[in-house]
Amino acid sequence: MRQLPCSLALVALPLSLLAATVAQASDVELPRTMAWTAYGTNSSGYAQAVAIGNMLQSHYGTSVRILPGDNDVSRMTPLKQGRVDLCACGIASYYGAEGVMMFANRDWGPQPIRVITTSTASFGLSLAVAGDLGVETPADLAGKRIAYIRGDDALNKGTEAYLAFGGLTWDDVERVDFPGYARSFDGIIAGNADASFTTTVTPPAQQLASSPRGISWPVLDPDDAEGWERMMAVAPYFRPHEVTAGAGDVSADNPVPSASYPYPIVVANRDLDDKVAYGLIRALQDNYDDYKDAAPGAVGYAFDYQDLQWVVPFHDAVVAYYEEIGVWTDEMQAHQEALVERQELLIATWEEFLGDAPDDEDAFEEAWMQTRAEALRKAGLDPVFE
Repeated sequence: MRQLPCSLALVALPLSLLAATVAQASDVELPRTMAWTAYGTNSSGYAQAVAIGNMLQSHYGTSVRILPGDNDVSRMTPLKQGRVDLCACGIASYYGAEGVMMFANRDWGPQPIRVITTSTASFGLSLAVAGDLGVETPADLAGKRIAYIRGDDALNKGTEAYLAFGGLTWDDVERVDFPGYARSFDGIIAGNADASFTTTVTPPAQQLASSPRGISWPVLDPDDAEGWERMMAVAPYFRPHEVTAGAGDVSADNPVPSASYPYPIVVANRDLDDKVAYGLIRALQDNYDDYKDAAPGAVGYAFDYQDLQWVVPFHDAVVAYYEEIGVWTDEMQAHQEALVERQELLIATWEEFLGDAPDDEDAFEEAWMQTRAEALRKAGLDPVFE
């Protein structure tokens, strides 16, 4: 990932001092009760939160209450209000940290979010393409009918990123609007569209694979540096990923070079108590074998799957844990500091912007996005979102 220049002073406890403090504790210290938000009760993210909660109850006597949320805003609102400790969120946590898309309105703005841990499993996030079209790479999508899901910024951003990998934009394809995610797959099966963004293991993708049209997944060459640069300019949270689970004939014996990003992304506010943040990451790593097989995708919390130079900063106590076990490098520290400085700049820009912001909702968002981009460029940073 591109390194971000440092320009602002951090206001934080020195990590060396924090590491010394938390390392003195011989046992994990967690509260008797915790509250999390997560995806709906039928989601893998909810099942993983339950599995982790059972582990915490068994080992530390900590009871975890999980609040399911129907959408990104409903999952993140209790975190913003301080009513929950953590959110087992999706990529909207990154949008919240950046203050964009559904968070570019007066009620939100950039949020002081910190990562505790993430899960990256065997599935990928990709465009599911009708198998009767012969599409092999994103470049082959030119002229095809691509689903656009009204009101779902994350899915549409994923589609835009895949198109960018192939050197395409929405202008190079036929955009077909759908009122919901599942409806887009109905449209593909009915012959009214050709591709929609999803995870490779989702039931709608399985349904498409079983239909007369079949399914294919565009290959992303891990050595195509220009393609990855274009993709990450649109959505810097994607990473190359060998997909070994997916609809169609995707398996460990027939993997697909593709892309992914973590799900869930377990985040807290930056003011989460250091002992709680440290206790959580240590408990998750120390007791990994106790929950890794208890829910689909839970294997993804293993240390080997953690991206320590991603797009949202870690909680300071999590950094202290990684320092303690000897895996944190100077390069990772520079990356962490740059992410925190970017977030501090965004929050300061937001607070100043509110003083003279337009009342009209559309004008407010347009003015904020312009102000945000100007502030980031002035600091030598990439706005990513325009």
